[in-house]
Amino acid sequence: RGESRCRLNRKAYRRRNVVERCFNRLKHNKALATRYDKRARHHQALVTLACLRLWLP
Repeated sequence: RGESRCRLNRKAYRRRNVVERCFNRLKHNKALATRYDKRARHHQALVTLACLRLWLP
């Protein structure tokens, strides 16, 4: 019923959902969510470490 009124691209929605969940999990790191680091390369290093922590169990 709802599909006739709202055309939803299911594949795009699934990909968007995966990205949003990843960002939400990254935000669990307080320093990353609030961006304490002033320098871009320090922030990038923190993002890299947070991603590795998510990727490696």
